[in-house]
Order: sequence, then C-alpha cells, then structure tokens
Amino acid sequence: MPPTTFLTQEGYKKLQDELDYLRTVKRDEIAKRLHEAMEGGELIENAEYEAAKNEQAFTEGRIKELEILLATARVISETPAAHEIVQVGSTVTIQEEGAMESEVYSIVGAAEADPIKGKISNESPLGRALLNHKAGDRVQVEAPAGAFVVTIHKVE
Repeated sequence: MPPTTFLTQEGYKKLQDELDYLRTVKRDEIAKRLHEAMEGGELIENAEYEAAKNEQAFTEGRIKELEILLATARVISETPAAHEIVQVGSTVTIQEEGAMESEVYSIVGAAEADPIKGKISNESPLGRALLNHKAGDRVQVEAPAGAFVVTIHKVE
C-alpha cells in the first residue's frame, strides 16, 4: 500500500482540480489530435501521431499518479489543535544560528512542497528536524550541504 500523503485542504483541491481537468479536457484534446493524425494516412512515420501518443501516455500516467495520491491523502488542518508543537500544517518562524533575519515556513506534505513560496515538506531535512519541537527550541538540522542549527521563535 502506498504511504499516506499529507495535504492541506487547498492542496487537495488543487490536485483534485488537476485530475478533473486531465480526465475531461486533456483526454478529449489528445483524442482529437490522435483522430486528426490518423486521418493523415501513414501512421508509421507520422510525427504528430507519435507526439500525441507520447502525450497520451504522460497524461494517463499523471492521472494514475493523482488517483493514488488522492486515495492515500490525509487532509491536514490549516490550524492544528496543538499550536505549540510543530506538526504538518504548522507555520513556523525560525532563525538560523548566525543569521540576521528570521524565516517563516509552512510545514506541508511532500506533494505540496514549494520552498520558494515558503512551503517545506515534512520529509525535507529542515521539515523533519522541526517536527515535534516547540517555540524556544534549538534544533540541529542534518542537511546534505552540512549540519546547521536553528532556533524556533514561533509556531502557529
């Protein structure tokens, strides 16, 4: 059985919308492209037909991936009950030792991670290190580029 995927309500809806789009709109577009390419005659050396078949395979693979992701998803609360402990769904303000400014991150499941937008995965080195800690804790993070220490200033 695939592992549980943690998603926020927003992330779940986004993936569900993508799945609906792929099942309806995208499948129809590909079917039309395939039909038009087959009307052209020779399928053996038809580049448009090959491109459409490749896109069809990619789309069907993504549909299967999304179906599994959503079937194993556990929707997390945006406002966890235990505000003082870092968990999936928490927003954490941290400061790296020696840094002048603090940083704010939301801990999300791997499927929603987007570090540029401040959403880090609970499976990332930083996300994993922060889990189950509280404001005031100093946390050692073991990252591929080397270990570093952060202080948790706030958990929301």
